[in-house]
Amino acid sequence: MVRYAATPANPSKSASARGSYLRVSFKNTREAAQAVSGWELQKALTYLANVKEHKQAIPFRRFAGSIGRTAQGKEFGVTKARWPVKSVGFIVDLLKNAEASANVKGLDTSKLIIKHIQVNQAPKQRRRTYRAHGRINPYMANPTHLEVILVEKDEEITKAVSKQ
Repeated sequence: MVRYAATPANPSKSASARGSYLRVSFKNTREAAQAVSGWELQKALTYLANVKEHKQAIPFRRFAGSIGRTAQGKEFGVTKARWPVKSVGFIVDLLKNAEASANVKGLDTSKLIIKHIQVNQAPKQRRRTYRAHGRINPYMANPTHLEVILVEKDEEITKAVSKQ
């Protein structure tokens, strides 16, 4: 069993999935993961499908240097936004994997929320590129570790009014 960064309060009401050494940009994946953190699963999946079709954008908050602007960022209160299709694809695959795990556990998949989503940097993959005048420069890839924990949302119980 793999160790996750967070542990759910009730493991029987949660499902998790994890990907290691994924060959996808760390910075783009981090921004896409933060965009859907805390959302309901079905809402997140439809939003990420819209990002793939360029109907909605992922807001870039931390890694926003040299990022172009788009009007689709207005709904999140930012001007800098992008459509990281490859990162979104990896996140969608992981969410569907966790959803399948929840289904096997007998959880109601319509009540799942993304309780924990974490993106870490994996060790860089080194290659080299050849330059003019006999020089060589590094040509690095920035892979990613990604983990998701889905939790079934509890039903809210209203407090009974006591007559005194």
